[in-house]
Amino acid sequence: MKKFRAPFIEETVIDGDAAVIGRIRVKPSSVMWKPKGRGKFYSVSLDKFTRWITDADTGAKKVMK
Repeated sequence: MKKFRAPFIEETVIDGDAAVIGRIRVKPSSVMWKPKGRGKFYSVSLDKFTRWITDADTGAKKVMK
């Protein structure tokens, strides 16, 4: 079973002018996105997100911390 110490991690995403563009929420089971002005989150399972982000076709790059 996957779990966090807290129920989820959530952050506000801003653009270069510090304007809010949305919120991202990460849970042990899913990744969620809510654009500014929307009432509900879009959600995808963590397994599906993992397959997508590691697929070479997405163009995602490995980065060092």
